[in-house]
Amino acid sequence: MRCLNYRILLRREPEGGYTVTVPTLPGCVTFGETVDEAIAMAREVIELYIEHLLEKGEEIPTEEGLLEYILTVETHA
Repeated sequence: MRCLNYRILLRREPEGGYTVTVPTLPGCVTFGETVDEAIAMAREVIELYIEHLLEKGEEIPTEEGLLEYILTVETHA
């Protein structure tokens, strides 16, 4: 069994709860009412996503070699 690491992004929603996206896995999105629930849901949806890729014989994207930066930009808004 191989262990893979994925970044997840949690966005607090105005109506409550957290939407979770997995940038490396396009379309891999879930939701949880709390941070802990959102993280648990993310783990589940990532596992299902990878299982689906394996069933289709597709390559599993990884974050190997990924560089991440946060840029600050000024806006006139």
